[in-house]
Amino acid sequence: MPDELLTRLRRFHDHTFPGVQDRFQHLVRDGQHPTILFIGCSDSRLVPYLLTGTGPGELFIVRNVGAFVPPYDGSTRQGQLAGFHGTSAAIEYAVLNLKVAHIVVCGHSHCGGVRALYEGVSAEAPNLNAWLDLGREAVLPVQLTDEALRRTEQRAVVLQLERLMDYPMVRTGVDAGRIALHGWHYVIEDGEVHVFDVHRGAFVPASSAEHSGTGPFLPFAGDEPSPIDAW
Repeated sequence: MPDELLTRLRRFHDHTFPGVQDRFQHLVRDGQHPTILFIGCSDSRLVPYLLTGTGPGELFIVRNVGAFVPPYDGSTRQGQLAGFHGTSAAIEYAVLNLKVAHIVVCGHSHCGGVRALYEGVSAEAPNLNAWLDLGREAVLPVQLTDEALRRTEQRAVVLQLERLMDYPMVRTGVDAGRIALHGWHYVIEDGEVHVFDVHRGAFVPASSAEHSGTGPFLPFAGDEPSPIDAW
């Protein structure tokens, strides 16, 4: 039986890589200098490079179930998240070492992780259940419908933006105008990203938006009410 993955690896080496070899050699010689940290869901239908029209060396990508951001201190409202925090480490590295100028949190429609907040997960997945605690504040007190799922997906994105501001290096960068935060909700079936406009308190289709995210400053970075409380 043919080894499909091995075939794909050979195809990349023999046919794809020669066309981008110079680019990769440049990235090895001069190092990577991405300006965007992309925190996205692990869903296979979300393709960051395709979505943003970027190539090698332009995105520093972190992916996990739900596109969640752990609290800076590692805690959750229900207890403690066990294990290592790869997402937190990546955020610190992107900001402190790579000096990224943009941090994107990208959720999407039909998110299985967000749906699991309502429907639960297998008892054989304790790590997944603990991880989902990071999105529970976004859950609505309603029966699950398509509309409720869409709103929860968007609320979860806003929740992660708020949590990012608890990272000292992120807050410092935002306050100084060096870092802009962007909350995105990708509607898979429409091929359109809805960007969070903090001033309007709503997600706006990119086709009619004035900017790609919240901008360099966040009104909710201090003691002001959280935007998630409004909807």
